[in-house]
Amino acid sequence: QVQLVESGGGLAQAGGSLRLSCAASGRTFSLYKMGWFRQAPGKERVFVAAIRWSGSSTYYADFVKGRFTISRDSAHNTVYLQMDSLKPEDTARYYCAADPRPAISWDNEYDYWGQGTQVTVSS
Repeated sequence: QVQLVESGGGLAQAGGSLRLSCAASGRTFSLYKMGWFRQAPGKERVFVAAIRWSGSSTYYADFVKGRFTISRDSAHNTVYLQMDSLKPEDTARYYCAADPRPAISWDNEYDYWGQGTQVTVSS
């Protein structure tokens, strides 16, 4: 199994920045992809960004391109989401996800999930 723990959420003003972290433990050697998703109250969960565990391939939802950056530190089993130019509509609970299967798609099909970290952006 793989365990994921998110951290770094909090309050920010519009135009500000936050950096989310996702620490992975367990059978991390089996991972192929890591992703970030978010869900606002009363809304569906949506894909934000993904990265290949080994390598440099990254993928982003259109609404965060140019503002968010996903990266990973394999030596420390950690994935990051740097969020810049935050907007009130970015307010949501952000979840880290992981999957051991070679990518069929990058915006779904994740087996492992963290508990999430809240991000709130004020106007």
